[in-house]
Amino acid sequence: MKQPKRPLILLAVMLAMFVSAVEATIVSTAMPSIAADLGGFSKYSWVFSAYLLMSTVTVLLYGKLADLVGRKAIFAFGMLLFLFGSLLCGLADSMEQLIAFRFIQGAGAGAIMPIASTIVGDIYSPEERAKIQGYLSSVWGISAIAGPAIGGVLVATIGWQYVFWVNLPLGILSLLGIVIYLKEPKRMERANIDYKGALFLTLALSSVLYLLIEGGVSFNWLSTPSFALALIGSVFMFWFVKAERASIDPMMPFEIWQNRAIRYANLVSLATGILLIGISSYLPAYVTGVMEQPAAIAGFTLTTMSIGWPIASVFSGRLLIKIGYFRTSLLGGAFLLFGTALFVFMQPGFGPLWAGMSSFFVGVGMGLTSTAFIVSIQSAVSYDKRGAATASNMFMRNLGSTIGVALLGSILNSSLLNRLNDAGSSLSLESVNAILSIDSRAKLPEAEKQALQEALAFGLRNVYSIAFLCALISVLLIFGLRGLKGVKPDVK
Repeated sequence: MKQPKRPLILLAVMLAMFVSAVEATIVSTAMPSIAADLGGFSKYSWVFSAYLLMSTVTVLLYGKLADLVGRKAIFAFGMLLFLFGSLLCGLADSMEQLIAFRFIQGAGAGAIMPIASTIVGDIYSPEERAKIQGYLSSVWGISAIAGPAIGGVLVATIGWQYVFWVNLPLGILSLLGIVIYLKEPKRMERANIDYKGALFLTLALSSVLYLLIEGGVSFNWLSTPSFALALIGSVFMFWFVKAERASIDPMMPFEIWQNRAIRYANLVSLATGILLIGISSYLPAYVTGVMEQPAAIAGFTLTTMSIGWPIASVFSGRLLIKIGYFRTSLLGGAFLLFGTALFVFMQPGFGPLWAGMSSFFVGVGMGLTSTAFIVSIQSAVSYDKRGAATASNMFMRNLGSTIGVALLGSILNSSLLNRLNDAGSSLSLESVNAILSIDSRAKLPEAEKQALQEALAFGLRNVYSIAFLCALISVLLIFGLRGLKGVKPDVK
């Protein structure tokens, strides 16, 4: 359908993407302060996992509903739920409450990015999409500069609560723009919502998530709880696949995976989701706790990633037309390898500039690959499957992040415990809270502070080693895209 207000719709989409991008950078920057205030460093991973779990599960459901019901209604529901969750997060006075409210926030977030990207796919042709990525990517650059800077100021002045509340006015403006200006064709068919698939997927991922986060910390990996959780997750995942194959309108239409562009782009997104969350979630803790830098500097090290991302996305749109999907994606994979390798070799004495440079190269890699994947996927399917296809890619990246934050959080916690035990220290995981703020760090005896910093640096080096392995897997998978030339005519 012709859209007479395309510029205004694009502006609303950019605001929605800004809200999503700011959420990632601000919360990561504020987490050391939140942990120091609310306590519970052992639950650090759950703040990200709760959000990612719900956004991962709901992204497929929202994507399918957007095809069945319409983009506007589903986007509005998701945005309102996200904003309600953001309001509650700022009111939390314990880590447990914050985690519970992040579940609500994540349940709404699943609609924002995939439907915003789908709307762009609807109102622009493939050739225009490749070029419009420059505008969309500018959102990440602006949020990269504004997000951590604003977050650092808010944390240092009026409190971390406002890093959640900053979403409210921008989200409302975006919602009004989409509701007022987006015109959609009338839909006569009755929507068949795949509630059974959503339930099975939620239970499967929840079981696996709990196993990955608490395994090696609350119980041994080779123990009855571990085997029970693995079995429960496997059974529910089997039922999910079975339900999807039997459903009239499945959340995940498996036939789209037969398309090579979608299959390999989604597998790469799974691997990059793991490495991305490993860096963005824990880098502020390294810079704040080990390098002893303030929150604003920790935010800067994440800012460089988000600056590299949009810059690369602008070039990616042009490269897609000139050299094709495969070469553009392979170039992005090379940058991911280089950036994660720099993290593996990072030492506390290298300072925040090294961390920022490493983040920048990872951002370049993400910008080149993610833009190529979205454009290629949306060009490979018709309008009535574009929402589900776009959501499938978002789902795989979110799934990677969900698995990644749980797995890497478990690796970090177990590494910390082992390091502290090997050193003969009586310090616990909760002791790490003390090195995440200037005031509490100053009260620590020098020996304890050094032991905690060495343990945290050791644990995070293990995390970055896994991120490098995921980058290597991504490069190998990208070779599956060989032969895809470039932007093709739209599929109707």
